[in-house]
Amino acid sequence: MSANGYNHPIGTLKSAHNIITLFSVQPMKIFSEHQNKTDISAHSANINTSEQRIEISVFSFRFIVRILFFVVIAGIGIVADLGSKDMVFRKIGMPGTYRLVEEPELAGIYWILGDVLGFQTSLNQGALFGMGQGQIFWLTLLSFVFLIGILIWVIHSAWKSRFLIIVLGLIVAGIIGNLYDRLGLHGLHWGNGEPVYAVRDWILVMLGSYPWPNFNIADSMLVCGAILLAFYSFLMGDVAPQAPDSCSANKGSDKLG
Repeated sequence: MSANGYNHPIGTLKSAHNIITLFSVQPMKIFSEHQNKTDISAHSANINTSEQRIEISVFSFRFIVRILFFVVIAGIGIVADLGSKDMVFRKIGMPGTYRLVEEPELAGIYWILGDVLGFQTSLNQGALFGMGQGQIFWLTLLSFVFLIGILIWVIHSAWKSRFLIIVLGLIVAGIIGNLYDRLGLHGLHWGNGEPVYAVRDWILVMLGSYPWPNFNIADSMLVCGAILLAFYSFLMGDVAPQAPDSCSANKGSDKLG
């Protein structure tokens, strides 16, 4: 404004231009900064989502591999048990019939190592060491309960440990191998034609003059698996469940390997 109170046109135009600039450029600048922050946040979210997807994919792949490993271990054990039973019973026959006429003094035993280790077929209607003789129904029911419990454990958390996968695979193989026999699926019959619902044992070990109760490969897997499982429980602790979306879920809990 001049001394006489008259506003110069050029000054008025500059003021108007500054006002227009303030109200047009400044909001655009604020909007641009906000948009940049939004883009950065969205980009970070996309990165986090991609990382989570990768973690879940690795988790799923590792879970599938471990479950397949468990199935392979159990499958090998089942084949070894049932195959050995079939082979020995075909070779030696029903209990007490091996060379009964030619060499009755053998008492149906096919000796492998002197008078220490041999093959002798027997049919066990009980559990390990002949316990619970005749309790086929309850032993079968108990086998199913243990089998279901172990499978749930494997799927829930035990798959994270290679050691547990091997041990539980052996135990499951032992359970199924003997359960197969208890259900009479081997097709054996007693002398009167009745089907046999009993476990086929064939390994004989002599402790001096004392014969250890006959057993089979399934029994061996059950005993060894139980001992290893007890060792794991007391010395290494149980497997703690891990969330699939955490880094620890990808690494797992591979105790004892």
